[in-house]
Amino acid sequence: MRRYISMLILAAAAVVSAFGQAKPSVSILGDSYSTFEGWLTPDTNAVWYTVPPDTRHTDVKGVDQTWWHQVLKRKGWKLEVNNSYSGSTVCNTGYRDEDYTHESFVTRMTALGTPDIILIFGGTNDSWAGSPIGEFKYDGIRRADLFSFRPAMAYMLARMKELYPTADIYFISNDGLKESITQSVGTICSHYGVPLIQLRGIDKKSGHPSVVGMKQIADQVCEAIP
Repeated sequence: MRRYISMLILAAAAVVSAFGQAKPSVSILGDSYSTFEGWLTPDTNAVWYTVPPDTRHTDVKGVDQTWWHQVLKRKGWKLEVNNSYSGSTVCNTGYRDEDYTHESFVTRMTALGTPDIILIFGGTNDSWAGSPIGEFKYDGIRRADLFSFRPAMAYMLARMKELYPTADIYFISNDGLKESITQSVGTICSHYGVPLIQLRGIDKKSGHPSVVGMKQIADQVCEAIP
């Protein structure tokens, strides 16, 4: 009888252990590079990768070809939220000096669910749009500061560490950006202890990752994250 009870206890412990090993959940805060039609939250976010694809601009046809879907599959993770928005900047200044507060990273960063891991992939449009770079600022950041890249980036990382204290946060930086953006990302990530994944040699079509480029991104992200 005692042996039978012991076996039941061991079985129950195994079940608890199995549940305790649930797949880590991942949220993505990104721009066009991380979009795919039908896979965004909210679904009103602007999309670059559509179904069917615009073959003039991309050869990416399925969600399984996106960098993040490949990372999730290889790592055995599950998607929590993909809050990516095509054309979005980290700061509140977008193309043509327009106010991008509605879609900026600093606005959307509060809507990522309850993830175990957060992958931030941004800065590309800040570079392309010529958003103001601003000064390095880590304290006393005001709303007006959020219209420049450096203080907006700093505010975003600081706030996200407060919003998601148990999540592992990584920042992915595109290759081929303005040196001022690339260097600023490195400096600010270092200040907040956020691991930086600096991409290199990504294949692109119309400025966006091709099928080959998506795999290259996935390879580099998987290599950087234990």
